[in-house]
Amino acid sequence: MKNVLKRVVVVLCAMTSAFCLSCRKNAPRTELVVLAAASLTDVCAELKEAYEAKNTSVTLIFSFGGSGALQTQIESGAPADMFLSAATKQMNALEKQNLMAEGSVRNLLQNKVVLIAPREGNPAVLSFERLSAGGVKMIALGEPESVPVGQYAKAVFTALGNWDAVREKANFAGDVRTVLSWVESGACEYGVVYATDAASSSSVRVLASAPEGSCPPVIYPVGIVRASAHQSEAAAFEDFLFSEEAAAVFTKAGFAALESGATKNK
Repeated sequence: MKNVLKRVVVVLCAMTSAFCLSCRKNAPRTELVVLAAASLTDVCAELKEAYEAKNTSVTLIFSFGGSGALQTQIESGAPADMFLSAATKQMNALEKQNLMAEGSVRNLLQNKVVLIAPREGNPAVLSFERLSAGGVKMIALGEPESVPVGQYAKAVFTALGNWDAVREKANFAGDVRTVLSWVESGACEYGVVYATDAASSSSVRVLASAPEGSCPPVIYPVGIVRASAHQSEAAAFEDFLFSEEAAAVFTKAGFAALESGATKNK
């Protein structure tokens, strides 16, 4: 009788264990919606895979676009848990409206602004200073009012004194990846993008980096949206972004990972 009872207990324990395991596997996953600058498209795919492999209860859903457009989405109440901006301007605006969780905004990455042209061909212009030359017909730029790379480009050309001439030859895009695609296809002779975007494409070449001091540092802040219903999960992912594992991914893509994630300077 005792042996029978023991076997029953063992069977029940095994069934309970299997049931609990099944429950864990079938438990609903938390979906974190991350609005991220278009220049982070490639690197975020790798981060998503790495994070979800270790955090099986979380699914990361990225939505990419120009930082200004993403800012507007948050201001309009669109569902979002986190914001990864390509500039501090958009994040500052959201903080001033009390739309970001207090103390959650930190500087994550730094990038560089570069001038590119299609890989094939022989461009006559090799610098930002010469883009106002008469032979230049079409320059791809981000929209300076809402796209950070466009704001940086305008700052560079303004500092060089040739913004008005460059603007007359510009074709403005809604995000940096569109700028890149126009140059890749040859639709535009030149374009201004981030160094990481240029490095991601085999169809363009870098002609020059923005002159030292001609534009503000290209800082990418990250923060948690105050209206998010998943504050703890968002905080955990933000911490991951500052880990050595994530830093290695960013560095491989050409970003400079900022140490310690100090609170963003206003």
